Amino acid sequence: MKSINLISAFLICANLFSAAPDHAAWNKLLQKNVSADGKVNYKGFISDQTALDQYLKTLSDTPIESDWSVNEQKAYLINAYNAFTVKLITIYYPVKSIKDIGPKTQIPFVNTTWDLKFIRYGKDSVDLNFIEHGMLRKNYNDPRIHFALVCASASCPILLNEAYAAEKLDKQLDQQAKVFLTDKFRNDISADAPKLSKLFDWYAMDFKTKKTTVIDFINKYSPVKIDKKAKVTYLEYSWNLNE
Repeated sequence: MKSINLISAFLICANLFSAAPDHAAWNKLLQKNVSADGKVNYKGFISDQTALDQYLKTLSDTPIESDWSVNEQKAYLINAYNAFTVKLITIYYPVKSIKDIGPKTQIPFVNTTWDLKFIRYGKDSVDLNFIEHGMLRKNYNDPRIHFALVCASASCPILLNEAYAAEKLDKQLDQQAKVFLTDKFRNDISADAPKLSKLFDWYAMDFKTKKTTVIDFINKYSPVKIDKKAKVTYLEYSWNLNE
């Protein structure tokens, strides 16, 4: 009798936690509506809005649990950021830029597009900034996330046309870093005069440590190695829609 009670107690405790959601539905939508070079067919996503909304509901109904692996948590948040960004664009489509959504006068972290609380996370209403800054950047020391989060803009990293998955997340993030750094539209890298994405300026603190620099980080993934004394400039950031 005691053993049965112990088993029952264990099952009750186990059921308090939800398994990480399956991202197969998002994977299918990405393969259908995103090209290999990251161009997004927003009209296609609008046509598939029922499937998109069902996937987003799954995310909303399954907030992160403490027993998920770190990679399950990161994959969930990256997919959520990208999927909800796509949803936001489809709501207001056609738009020329994601920055056209929201108030005309925008104050960073106060009333920008990324502060719109249109995302349900469990019982809470949150925004894209919460996912990126309040969760991913706050809780995980992984600057590679900047190559995976896509803000629906031309100068953003390309939207990967497959879902991020825990079992291959490190490989996917490494590959995204390499793709981003070899794309001359987003980074024109040379040994002595590199022209970098403004992501490396905006989030410089994420890419360096007490012992390493932003250039050290870039040189890990770029085939062209930048000299430590190189004069770095930053490319103009295009907020045009990535379609």
